[in-house]
Amino acid sequence: MARLVIKDSDTIRKKVYHHIREKILKGEIPPRERLIETRLAREIGTSRTPVREALHSLELEKLIKSIPRVGYIVESMDQQDLEQICEIRNVIEALGARWAIEKAQKKLVRDLTKNVSRQEQALAANDPGGYVELDAQFHEIIAKLSGSDRLLEMVQTLRRHMLRYRMHVVYAMDTASRSIEGHKEILKAVQEGNPKATVDALQRHLRQAKEDILQYVLGDGRDR
Repeated sequence: MARLVIKDSDTIRKKVYHHIREKILKGEIPPRERLIETRLAREIGTSRTPVREALHSLELEKLIKSIPRVGYIVESMDQQDLEQICEIRNVIEALGARWAIEKAQKKLVRDLTKNVSRQEQALAANDPGGYVELDAQFHEIIAKLSGSDRLLEMVQTLRRHMLRYRMHVVYAMDTASRSIEGHKEILKAVQEGNPKATVDALQRHLRQAKEDILQYVLGDGRDR
């Protein structure tokens, strides 16, 4: 784990929290792994206090849990959590898409077109990390152009939680290709200025993402 160079105490707390949180969300600290304060403090290069505070905050977010006589461990990924995230995203992102088309359709088309092109480049360059980041940006572009900071905040929060699942599935080439095709369908509907078709394409895309995770990550064994 890379050491952080931080001086201000308040900044230390925030940086340590985000540092550990991102490693959990990206799968660098895997599910069920034990989190030891002293080890984390040593690896990050800080005292135990900001690490302890970060772990408490992460427990409130339900990313980790405290077990008596064991300490903190990273929460497992499960189907119920995935189902809830996807259902909430279906509602929030559909609303964001309608607002974005209404308020900034031309810019939405330009930004999404550029993003999809960069996704294809990342995939061709065998850059899964870059691809996942661009995949997240595709959805955040829509949320930003909705004109609602509240909606954007919710989309970003849900996307960060979704990272735990997405980082495990992106290495399957067919899922990444399917995801890009889903983005192209959304873009086509946006270009046509058709809110209903856009929402339909967006929700199909999110359903497919959920199905891919169920098969490749959570292993429900279903036939496709």
